[in-house]
Amino acid sequence: MCGIAGIVRADADAPVAEEALRRMAGALRHRGPDGWGLAREGGAGLVSTRLAIFDVPGGWQPMRGERGTLLVYNGEVYNHPELRRELGGAFATTSDTEVVLRLLEREGVRALDRLNGQFALAWWEPAARRLTLVRDRFGVRPLHWAALPDGGIAFASEAKALFASGEVAAAPDLAGIDEVFTTWGARAPRSAFAGVAQLPPGGLLVWEDGEPVAQRTWWEPDCARGGSAAPAPGDLAELLADAVRLRLRADVPVGTYLSGGLDSSLISALAQRATDHELRTFSVAFHDARYDERPWQERVARALGTRHHAVEVGPREIADGFRAVVAHAETPLIRTAPVPLHLLARATRAHGITVVATGEGADELFWGYDLFKETALRELHVRDPARAEALLDGLYPYLDVPAERRGPAWRRFFFEAGAPGDPLFSHGPRIAATAVVRAFYRPEAAQSLAGADPLARLRADLPPGFARWSALERAAWLELTTLLAPNLLAAQGDRVAMAHGVEGRFPFLDHRVFAHAAALPPERKLGPGLREKAELRDLAARLLPAEVAARPKQPYRAPEVAPFFGPHAPAWVEERLEARALDAVGIFDPARVAGLLRRCRTGKASGFREGMALVGILSTQVWHERFCGAGAAGWPAERSQPRVRLDVAAGITS
Repeated sequence: MCGIAGIVRADADAPVAEEALRRMAGALRHRGPDGWGLAREGGAGLVSTRLAIFDVPGGWQPMRGERGTLLVYNGEVYNHPELRRELGGAFATTSDTEVVLRLLEREGVRALDRLNGQFALAWWEPAARRLTLVRDRFGVRPLHWAALPDGGIAFASEAKALFASGEVAAAPDLAGIDEVFTTWGARAPRSAFAGVAQLPPGGLLVWEDGEPVAQRTWWEPDCARGGSAAPAPGDLAELLADAVRLRLRADVPVGTYLSGGLDSSLISALAQRATDHELRTFSVAFHDARYDERPWQERVARALGTRHHAVEVGPREIADGFRAVVAHAETPLIRTAPVPLHLLARATRAHGITVVATGEGADELFWGYDLFKETALRELHVRDPARAEALLDGLYPYLDVPAERRGPAWRRFFFEAGAPGDPLFSHGPRIAATAVVRAFYRPEAAQSLAGADPLARLRADLPPGFARWSALERAAWLELTTLLAPNLLAAQGDRVAMAHGVEGRFPFLDHRVFAHAAALPPERKLGPGLREKAELRDLAARLLPAEVAARPKQPYRAPEVAPFFGPHAPAWVEERLEARALDAVGIFDPARVAGLLRRCRTGKASGFREGMALVGILSTQVWHERFCGAGAAGWPAERSQPRVRLDVAAGITS
């Protein structure tokens, strides 16, 4: 794993300053604590900070190919040994980086279809002055870019490296922030920063002679049964076991995250079977019993015989870690859930583990979220309102909504949030709940957004044939593209793990497993009696204790209001939420926020919508202070010597 960045000028004779590249490397050092490298030539400069996973002594970047091209590459291609054998010939390293570079030089971007992995890369072809940026199928690894005033382009794993270059300014994009408060994350190519684009999952951008000549997706998820995702050979047990086996490949120790739920327990069980070593498992445990899954985590760890570690988290730890998480996420948030995972990654690294396999993706592929049940009930409500309303009462037992408040208004909220013919029907309740944050906009901020409708943009981006998909297939696509990529794999995945140099790996996001899931009959995902993930549960029954395989899903959550109020709350919370600070940022109305704060201070803000509002407002204030405000920190340059230096301008190759 690595952090990558670079600048390409429109003019081949215009140099890229080494100091700018050093600052970009410095901003990404957390992603690559093991060393860094740079290359400069012909109006181009590339840097890489390295977290060494394969070929620890070799495999340094930027890497030059046999045809003179350069590659900086963030991620892993798990099938690189098989691809190496296919390519034949001599290799200078045993790294996957060299395999990817060799494939690109031989086949061009057609080679991407052969890669099984998670990656973001920048491939520079100096003869054509062509830069190709690529992001993996599901968007596990991030990649940002910005057009420069001189006609050039800057790119980086994280936006902070663009700002560190001194050539891109950090400024809010209110439309991008508004998307966070609509669907939980800004959808690529939009980001929270004006002038900074994200490459979409499965995206490809070609920049040549000072302008983009191609922007497209090289892979897209087709969630319709019988769609372009052909069934993968073999049954799920074989596919998932192989996906886990591939993701245990590393030249460093590998562990797993274990929440105690079905998905992570299944991955841990398969990992234990696939490794010859004692498996290390890591969990978050909460002081508050409403969020804690410790008994289940310990039960699974005992059954599998793993060496288990738990990180205990309470309100104080969440408040203390919140600002650092916002800085790494580079976006406002609507949940505190990334903070415990940030602390978990820190503890994992402290125990000597730099690679972890996790269960992300299972709920999206196998319809595990309660949102899928909710969609089925809302469809049922059209035919049988009484039965649907009775079944709704059994959903969301974990939400802080007393039984007496789950009356007619509660039911109307779910059943009247969008018409069945609306392509976004499945996500109507979530969108309506999240919109509570937007109610706190100051009038001028709301007015500036009058022409920007995030839902209209989402509808315009729906894939061909979407209208013919079932409601649950539509829900799956929307979960993959609006929740998984911009939120779970970003704020709760890559960013908080790589903050500590820990690489997460996701066996469920093997594209072969996706193809298998997409081809399953609907009842093998959401079965009779609203039994979620039926296919996975049948597999788990063969590998896990029966009570774990049958356990209802408990979504991962963290306290949202309690961390920021009370005697343990840090002083910066009130400072960031006072009227003067709100006026300085200019997004939220102080009078409206004051009412929310009164409810928070008196313990009356117990609902999930008020929790989202508080976290959304506070995180935006913190985010603006860190990146855009008068107190935004500078970016120190990397001062150590690069492990690789390919500097044509200086006549150095080392």
